[in-house]
Amino acid sequence: MTEAVRPPRRTLDAVPSPRNPGTAGTPGTPGTPETSAERLYVAPRAPRLVESPVFVLSSVRSGSTLLRVLLNSHSQIRAPHEMHLRTVHVHLSRDFTADAMRALELDKDELEHALWDRLLHLELTRSGKRIIVDKTPPNTLVWPRLHRCWPGARYIVLLRHPGAVIDSLTNRRTDPDHDAIRAEVLDYSEKLEEARQNLDAHVITYEQLTADPETTTRGICDHLGVPWEPAMLDYGSQDHGTFRPQLGDWSDTIKSGRVQPARSADPTVELPPRLAELARVWGYPAV
Repeated sequence: MTEAVRPPRRTLDAVPSPRNPGTAGTPGTPGTPETSAERLYVAPRAPRLVESPVFVLSSVRSGSTLLRVLLNSHSQIRAPHEMHLRTVHVHLSRDFTADAMRALELDKDELEHALWDRLLHLELTRSGKRIIVDKTPPNTLVWPRLHRCWPGARYIVLLRHPGAVIDSLTNRRTDPDHDAIRAEVLDYSEKLEEARQNLDAHVITYEQLTADPETTTRGICDHLGVPWEPAMLDYGSQDHGTFRPQLGDWSDTIKSGRVQPARSADPTVELPPRLAELARVWGYPAV
């Protein structure tokens, strides 16, 4: 596989920083419209306990759990199960709560950011390590907000051939909706490409990671400023918590404790034109 084409760096000023999505419901509750006062006031960024967390941006079914356990096997890196920070919300329960928070130079988003930051700091402190990595795939869909929360964050973009991701999702699900799966993979892929173009990220592929885990993890360690450790490749000898649904991969492959070869993209899987285009841009041969 050829190396992914590195795009020119874009300014982040052109990328929107979405606020919490909301549709209908009672103002002030998670997932509902904000009040006028909340919309008008944008709080300054509060100091962070963790200034430079590391986020792995990837699609689902792209090997992020394997990358997590390899990183978590390093003596200085804590990579816990998927943290799903974007689903942790703050509820301003009274009409005057927003005004009270504004007097403290806080708004709902910044309160959530402070909570997310505290969760990372708590996990990092408990681990006794100095770098924390969150590898929750849906973070990819909200990367502009992560960047807004942590301007000093570092990123690892993990790519996998879109055809292989489609195949993996199809095999994982009972009675799969093929159109929905292709749409899901396209959504992730578009956000990954957007992040790849706009962030100073370290880009790797799942295929590289499984074919040459030492070289690939050495590159990541260089990016994070830590020495490479051989123990990273022996992740099965260490405790990484329970492998279960919603917190990462739980297949026999990851439970085996060893890096196994990546499954190639199924040549019979027809990619939509945009996914085929992204695959070519990332250096993958067309299927």
